[in-house]
Amino acid sequence: MIVAKALKPYDCMVLEAEDGVAGLVMAKRNKPDVILLDYTMPVMDGFEALGRLRADPELKTTPVIMLTAEAGRNTVIKIANLGVRDYLIKPFKDELLIERVLRVVPLKLKSEAAERPKRFDDPIRILVLDDKPAIVAQIRGALTDTPWGVTDTDQPGQAFNRCLDPGADIVLASLSLPNDGAYTFFQELRHHANTAAIRVLGMSIRTATEEQARAQQAGFTGNISKPIDAEELRSKIARALKLENTYKFFKEFEGGLAMILPKNSHENFGEALLTRLDRLLGATVEAGGDRLVVDLSAVEEVDMEVVKLVISAIESCSKLSMKHTVVAKGAAKMVCRKFEDSNSWSFVDSLDEALSPAKQPGQ
Repeated sequence: MIVAKALKPYDCMVLEAEDGVAGLVMAKRNKPDVILLDYTMPVMDGFEALGRLRADPELKTTPVIMLTAEAGRNTVIKIANLGVRDYLIKPFKDELLIERVLRVVPLKLKSEAAERPKRFDDPIRILVLDDKPAIVAQIRGALTDTPWGVTDTDQPGQAFNRCLDPGADIVLASLSLPNDGAYTFFQELRHHANTAAIRVLGMSIRTATEEQARAQQAGFTGNISKPIDAEELRSKIARALKLENTYKFFKEFEGGLAMILPKNSHENFGEALLTRLDRLLGATVEAGGDRLVVDLSAVEEVDMEVVKLVISAIESCSKLSMKHTVVAKGAAKMVCRKFEDSNSWSFVDSLDEALSPAKQPGQ
């Protein structure tokens, strides 16, 4: 259990056997990259199992790390003579195990892309490390209408323990803690295998540029200004955790799909939106739909980037032989008329009108 827990954050498969005989069978079948072999086991101990491994043509070159509670010189020499790559004296810490394994095989943290990306409306565990109750209160207040949970402490050591169990998705750490508390905590976090990937955002007053530069150099994910601004806080947490939020801009209706652009969009928003659109358009056609509605009515400023986004959406429709309608009025419609690629679009004034069954969408 200890070995499996230490390796859990990494992209690897851990196979388990309770004695030397079972271990040899499993090794023969699975050809592991490395074997962690206990010295003291029932049925067949590690010493005998190691000898059998070295006598097997298919397994003799497999790296072996021996685990043993016996630290005596004779035991170590006996193990070394059989050609183990390394050994660990029990009990051992997770970090030491990972260090030994890394000497033998490369380990990569589990890819975030391999799992379903977290969404903005998913529960997020936020740990606040700050000795100012007012700041903690501001953070809680800014996140009251989200499903995100906030816990807090003013002790770096306690913060580290909480990151270990039950864990945190992100930490907000005050850069003005006494005795460089935020930096000490950050270094401890990065040196432990189970916490190394946790994102940390520093918190400082806007004019504390030296603190911010130091935190950036140390490897902090970013900085949040005090006093806390709710919009900045949410945005920076979402970016740090790469939270998926494009789902909010799509609405299914009978016969099609609506893409509703927000008032403002951040960098790379269009690319993320189009990626999701392509997936949803395929599902829409599979379900019998044949229409896409692009709603620009909330967009504060329609510029060339917005026009390019709509053009790409329309091109995706064309590939699937889908129809399209663009919702825009007033200034937004006039801006679209100025661009050669969009001056021939047909418009409707509202989303309700676009979704009306009687409305014939543009081609």
